[in-house]
Amino acid sequence: MFLKKLEKFLVSVDLASYRKRYLPIKIVEMDLPKSIQAISLLYEVYWDRKEFLPFESFYEEYRHQHKKALEEFRKKTQMCSKCFYKGLPARIYRTWASIVTQIHAGYVAESVFGDGSTSMSAELDNKGADFQISYKGRILNYQVKKETQSREVRREKKVKESIPGEFINIEYKVPNYERIKNPNRKDGNGLYKEYKDFKENFLDPGYLRIFSNGFVVFTSHIFEEKKRQIDKGSK
Repeated sequence: MFLKKLEKFLVSVDLASYRKRYLPIKIVEMDLPKSIQAISLLYEVYWDRKEFLPFESFYEEYRHQHKKALEEFRKKTQMCSKCFYKGLPARIYRTWASIVTQIHAGYVAESVFGDGSTSMSAELDNKGADFQISYKGRILNYQVKKETQSREVRREKKVKESIPGEFINIEYKVPNYERIKNPNRKDGNGLYKEYKDFKENFLDPGYLRIFSNGFVVFTSHIFEEKKRQIDKGSK
């Protein structure tokens, strides 16, 4: 139920509008201290509370929750108020878009391994697991590693700690937004190479799919493969 609700929400996001608004703004690009990172609130809202807020509503809650710490950081970095609060939503949006699609992968994994099988939190994230699955006595720590040619997504630096279970990296490369929306070469000679590689390596095998607005998300395929492997081994 929640997976379908989240997918309906993701499809409704006007990615083109957000990119036009935020892509040119690269003011607040320094590392953010943990006290004002958005990751913890993202997990709280979209995973724990299962409230699929549009970015503007999430950002408003983020600003309210971190109001004092944000102002302290701004003064410490000696940025003017106008510059800082112009650049901050663009910075938080990039994290938001990255983490929300990652959280979607967690919902997909739970749909495969069963209700209650999947955990996500800022604590797990800081230990190197984007989400953790418990299934038939096995613990699977998934880490999503996305490469994007536009370098649009900037993730907070992770510190990998010792946690039980098997670590599984999901590595994939996504063309930039404009290439996804316009994959055909202007000279009529087929697809652009970066989109063709993306299609052959990820879309055609069924690992990823593209929503109508350009969001790229995981299918259940990669998790079903691992589940079959465990089921076969447990017999």
